[in-house]
Amino acid sequence: MIIRKEQSTNFENEQFLFQVCELNSAIAIISGRWKSQIVYSISQGNNRFHLLQKELPNISETVLARQLKELETHAILVKQEIPDTVPVGIKYVLTNKGLDLVPILESLCDWGKLYEGGKEISACYTS
Repeated sequence: MIIRKEQSTNFENEQFLFQVCELNSAIAIISGRWKSQIVYSISQGNNRFHLLQKELPNISETVLARQLKELETHAILVKQEIPDTVPVGIKYVLTNKGLDLVPILESLCDWGKLYEGGKEISACYTS
């Protein structure tokens, strides 16, 4: 999450874009190098910190913790204690908002595969 001075042009431009179209707000929530992968990994059952590290080996602990906190702040996921564990275990659970995001991310992934590298690949659609 980027914190901007409220008097800055960047802040004003960002606020304007958020008012013009909700898509800009949505993109701001899921932007970040790792957030989409984190959400998708949690949806696939990698719901503990060490499982996410294993699934995403190139992410540092600090960045993973920060991205999880930002996703929690935006109510995409919540932390839950795992009962009867010593020390207390924590798992990450997608909220309804987070679960609604998964098919959107999958669609974006499909779109990315279709147009990766800036090349338009002809689709098999006929009119």
